[in-house]
Amino acid sequence: MHVLTKSKLIGLVIGALLPAAASAHVFGQPYTLPVPFSMYAYGAMAALLLSFIVVGLFAAAPALGRVAPVRAVSIESAGAPPQRMTVGSACSVLLLVLCIVSGLIGTQNAFANFNMTFFWIGFVLGLPYAVALLGDFYAPVNPWKTLASWLESASGMAFSGRLRYPAWLGYTPALLLYMSFIWLELFGQLGPRGLSVALLGYTLINLIGAYVFGRDLWFRQGEFFGVLLHLIGKISPWSWPAGAGQAPSTDQRRRWRLPFSALADEPASHLTLVLFILFMLSSTAFDGLHSTLPWVNVFWKSIYPGIAPWFTPAPGQQYLLSTQLYYLWQWGSLLLSPLIYLLFFAGFMRAVKVFSRTRLSTRELVLRFAMSLLPIAFVYHVTHYYTLLLSQGGQLLKLVSDPFGYGWNLFGTAKLMIQPMMLDVELIWHTQVALILIGHIVGVYLAHVEALRSFSTPRRAALSQLPMLVLMMVFTNFGLWILSMPLAGGN
Repeated sequence: MHVLTKSKLIGLVIGALLPAAASAHVFGQPYTLPVPFSMYAYGAMAALLLSFIVVGLFAAAPALGRVAPVRAVSIESAGAPPQRMTVGSACSVLLLVLCIVSGLIGTQNAFANFNMTFFWIGFVLGLPYAVALLGDFYAPVNPWKTLASWLESASGMAFSGRLRYPAWLGYTPALLLYMSFIWLELFGQLGPRGLSVALLGYTLINLIGAYVFGRDLWFRQGEFFGVLLHLIGKISPWSWPAGAGQAPSTDQRRRWRLPFSALADEPASHLTLVLFILFMLSSTAFDGLHSTLPWVNVFWKSIYPGIAPWFTPAPGQQYLLSTQLYYLWQWGSLLLSPLIYLLFFAGFMRAVKVFSRTRLSTRELVLRFAMSLLPIAFVYHVTHYYTLLLSQGGQLLKLVSDPFGYGWNLFGTAKLMIQPMMLDVELIWHTQVALILIGHIVGVYLAHVEALRSFSTPRRAALSQLPMLVLMMVFTNFGLWILSMPLAGGN
C-alpha cells in the first residue's frame, strides 16, 4: 500500500499542477531568484531598520501598563457547566466523525479520500488562516471539547477534574502533543486509515485529559489545536468573548479591535507557552529545511563519517543502519529545535537586560517579549503552505460528494472540473518575501510597545530594542534563506 506524508502530498500535488521551473522550497526544484539573494537580505534589513526608527520615534505604549511580575496561571474549571450544543459544535463533531470513518472504510487513495484533504488542507492549513481573519471561533465549536461536554451530560460524570493540575506543568501537554503531531506529519507515513487511527487516539487522549484535569483547563492548556488557534486568534481584528457558543447573552458578541493588538494585552504566562510559540517557529523552519541539500549534507558529509566507525553492522546491513541513524538525527533535531530557539531567544533577552539596565530577570523578559514572535511564526506558516491551500483546497468541493471514494455524487459536485489557482512563480516568491517582512515589522512594533511598558524611560526602551532588531534581522534572513534552498534529490 502506498501512503503519503503531508509533505509528500504537497510535493506531488503542486509538482503536478505547476510548471517545472519553481520555487526551491515549495515546488521541489532549484529556483533562480529574480535578483541575487543578497539583495533581498539587504533590502529586508534596511526595511527593518527603517521600521525600527519609525517605531522608536512615534510609537507609544497603550494605556494597559503592567507593573506586577508575570506569574504562571493555572485555570480551575470546577463547576463549569457543560457546553451547550450549537449548530457549529454539532457540525464540527460531524466533520470529525466523517473524517475518521472515511479513513477507516473508504478508499486508501490519499487523493480520493475525504479525510486526507479535509484534515491536512481544510483543518490544518485553512482553519488557522480563517481564525487569523475572523478571530478564535474554533474555541466554542472545538469538536473534542464538544464531545467531552456531551459525554458529561449523557453519563452524569463530572468533568471537573479528578486530579489537581500542577501549576509547574503549564502548557506541557499541548507542547508534547504538538511535537507528536509534527513528527507524524513529517515522518509518520500516514495514509487515510493511519490518519483515522491517529484521530481516534487524539480523541481518547483529550477525553481522558478533560476527565482527569477538568474540561475547561484541559482544553485551554492541553489540547494543542485549541492552544495554537487561540494564539493565532490574537492576530485577528475580531475578539470572541470567553464562553462564546454556550448560553447566549448580550455580551457574547464579536468586537472589533486593531489587528495584532491582542498580542500586547498580556505576556506569556508560563515558559512552556514560550516553548510552544518557539516550536511554531522552529517546526516550520525544520519542515522547510530538513529536505534541503545543505541540511542533508550536514549529516552525510559532516556527522555520519564521524560516527560510522563506532558501528559495525552485519554484512548487507550498512544501508539500513545508516538510514536509521539519519532518521534518528532528523527526529532529534526536530524535538530539540524549540529548546535551541529558546536558548537563542534567551541570549538576546539577556542582551536586552544589559542594554536597558533593568532589574527584571531574563526569564521575566522572555515571558514579556515572547508574544512579539507570534506574527513571525504565523507568516512563516503562511509562506510555506499557502500555495498548497490555493492549489488543493478546491478539491474539497468534489470530495464532499464522494467522501469514501466509492463513486458517489451526493451533492452533484463530484464531477466538477475544478482548476487549481495558478500563480506566477516570481509572484509567489515576492509574496513570501513581503509576508515575512511584514511579520517581522509587526514583531518590531510589538516588542517596542512591550519595552515602553517594561522599562523606566523611552530612551532605555529604545536601547533595549537594539538586540531585538538584530534578532528580527536574523530571523528574516534565515526564513528567506530556507525558502531559497534547493531540495535534495529523492525527497
